[in-house]
Amino acid sequence: MTAIAPASQLYERVKSVILPAEWSEFAPDVDAINRLKREKNAVILAHNYQTPEIFHGVADIVGDSLALAREAMKVDADVIVLAGVHFMAETAKLLNPAKRVLIPDLRAGCSLAESITAEDVRLLRQRWPGVPVVTYVNTSAAVKAESDICCTSGNARKIVESLGVPKVIMLPDEYLAQNIAKETNVEIITWAGHCEVHERFSAADVRQLRAGHPGVVVLAHPECPPEVVAEADFAGSTAAMADYVTREQPGRVVLMTECSMSDNIAALNPGIDFVRPCNLCPHMKRITLPKIRRALETMQHEVTIDPAVSAAARRAVERMLAVH
Repeated sequence: MTAIAPASQLYERVKSVILPAEWSEFAPDVDAINRLKREKNAVILAHNYQTPEIFHGVADIVGDSLALAREAMKVDADVIVLAGVHFMAETAKLLNPAKRVLIPDLRAGCSLAESITAEDVRLLRQRWPGVPVVTYVNTSAAVKAESDICCTSGNARKIVESLGVPKVIMLPDEYLAQNIAKETNVEIITWAGHCEVHERFSAADVRQLRAGHPGVVVLAHPECPPEVVAEADFAGSTAAMADYVTREQPGRVVLMTECSMSDNIAALNPGIDFVRPCNLCPHMKRITLPKIRRALETMQHEVTIDPAVSAAARRAVERMLAVH
């Protein structure tokens, strides 16, 4: 594993978004975590919604949920610590079955993942026999196991159209499915699941932001309601939004998504003015530096998946990965 800079040097990455006094409190945990990673041959995967001291201070791999799991397959590590929510840790375990996967807080859940069960999927299949089920990665392994193929917010349209059928069931995010339905001729049957962060945004919010911040470029996550996406200048996954900001360098931008992402991108683009309507994910915020440190010290909490569920869920994820 390559040498890791001490916290005092790492502060340069985040000085535009974290005050020196705050960093002095974070520094002992940052140094301890980076030492423990070497001792335990561990890597930390951090989702884009993690706070900057995690995202820039201790993470080895950052990105959206699927990017994290895919990249973890390429690293030489015995232990994966998932700084994110539970379904992400399950996905990492699905794709890295021989590695020990830890989540620092078992309560880090997800309103989308909790909006649907495996039994719900079986009932949907009974109602629409023969219609393939496309499942968002923001679901439990048990739900993935009942599905034909998975998708992300970034590849959903490609996955839906790759099946070559006139109709699909797409779950659980109703707004993501509605937004994709506007881009394709495939009929999409939806499920009434919502992200508790993105569902709070409204078209009126976008108009108010434009009025209060002339010239602002509005980027929206496709988990937002369709009327929000319609008002935005660009809609895309967290990875797509980050790429847009880096590529286009807008003078002023607002991200209609979890607000820690703005901090993380701002740290890399200090010349851009980020307007921050702050909708926090309470589940993501359960992950903290002290909890990551404790996870590495105690090797808890380990993520396990029933082998029968794991095999079926992995097939759904691998089918998605096979679509180019």
